[in-house]
Amino acid sequence: MSRVVLTGARVFDGQDLLDGLAVVIEAGRVTGLVPEAEAPRDGREDLAGGILAPGLIDLQVNGGGGVMLGADPSVEEIATICAAHRPLGSLHLTPTLITDTAETTAQVLEAGIAAARAGVPGFAGLHIEGPHLDPRRKGAHDPALIRPMQAADLDRLCRAAAELPSLMVTLAPEAAQEAQIAALAAAGVIVSLGHTDCGLETARRGFAAGARCATHLFNAMSQLGNREPGMVGAVLDTEAAHAGIIADGIHVAPETLRIALAAKRGTDRLFLVTDAMAPAGTPLTEFTLGGRRILRREGRLTLEDGTLAGADVTLPGALSVAVGQLGLTPEAALRMATAVPAALIGASDRIGRIAPGRVADLVHLSDAMALTRVWAAGEALAVPA
Repeated sequence: MSRVVLTGARVFDGQDLLDGLAVVIEAGRVTGLVPEAEAPRDGREDLAGGILAPGLIDLQVNGGGGVMLGADPSVEEIATICAAHRPLGSLHLTPTLITDTAETTAQVLEAGIAAARAGVPGFAGLHIEGPHLDPRRKGAHDPALIRPMQAADLDRLCRAAAELPSLMVTLAPEAAQEAQIAALAAAGVIVSLGHTDCGLETARRGFAAGARCATHLFNAMSQLGNREPGMVGAVLDTEAAHAGIIADGIHVAPETLRIALAAKRGTDRLFLVTDAMAPAGTPLTEFTLGGRRILRREGRLTLEDGTLAGADVTLPGALSVAVGQLGLTPEAALRMATAVPAALIGASDRIGRIAPGRVADLVHLSDAMALTRVWAAGEALAVPA
């Protein structure tokens, strides 16, 4: 592969937005981040403005390319989902299994382990969302499959964590014992509290036991009240707790997200997720989830009764909301889609930054956060119009 020298854009290196730098790519890796005046002359490509950033990272992706994770658990299924999101700017992701049977969960975990061994591009681990949830906050999850965590579930997850790049598990603290949460955390699982109707003290005990994240903050959880702060209050009042947010302008009001940003004192613990479903990267207008019809209309994914069922947004779309509606600076928003999720899954040494020696997984965004270019290991990908 010949040398490529990208110039003319501000460079977000994973922490700061820098001017006047060129990114040099050779053999699929970044070999230099140097002043433009000192960059090699051959292979130059002028990006004519905008922002050059690390490949975006999405820790909640239920499907893409027309398939949902778990429909046919296999390396091929995981590869299809990852491939669908790469041209959309998410070059690293954790495919997410929505509440399913113990058998399907086991098959997805095995497929994830095999995908890691096969080196599926973009595969950063798995996210198992359920089935250990509170049916009162089920959202689009099948209530017939929701159940408390058993010893076999705990053992299965702990064993898989040792063989996956990362493993996040969303559970309701009322559906798992504190000792089980502690065992998961000790095994390296990122325990994320969600789909819960718990009160403040129950949530706090979950965090004290080892949980360190919350799934799609504000959605499918007990809300902040004047006398009972609920799960939302626990997250906002727990400094170390991370939380994913769906910034599509639909799931959570911009004003509510601005309050969360103020309570968390910035973006160091908040990260953007898409909660994407099968239609991502396709023109599909509907699909099925557990035998139920899901409609794609006007930027929404819903069950036929109107219940939100995932989201129809890309990470660049979420960045646009973060900058345009939440008032974040571009660098603050970009950290929420690069450095923050990378740190949470323990992958900061590999992804979420632009630096010499790193794989050249990059995105180019307009100043309004519209995706214009994508490079995977230095190779330009076609970006959907």
